[in-house]
Amino acid sequence: MTIGEKLNPILVELEETLLEFEINNGNKPNFPAESLRASTKIFMSVLMDKIFELQNNESIDFEDRLNMAQRAGKDLRKLIKTYTDIDSHDFYK
Repeated sequence: MTIGEKLNPILVELEETLLEFEINNGNKPNFPAESLRASTKIFMSVLMDKIFELQNNESIDFEDRLNMAQRAGKDLRKLIKTYTDIDSHDFYK
């Protein structure tokens, strides 16, 4: 069993719990600061896995693969900084 297959049921349970909370409560969930770090790490792991699949399926050359991965990281960092004023480069300080 891969790590993705092992974690999938946990991720789906988290998703369902959040959906249920949002439907029934609709208020702010009050995540602690480390929740953004943790969820970003999970998202980036899944995103990079899917990017890798796309790159393999389309036979993308190595240099373009690197550029795509770097761009994805930069775009996510910018998104987080823009909407939260948190720099993801500070997550593990």
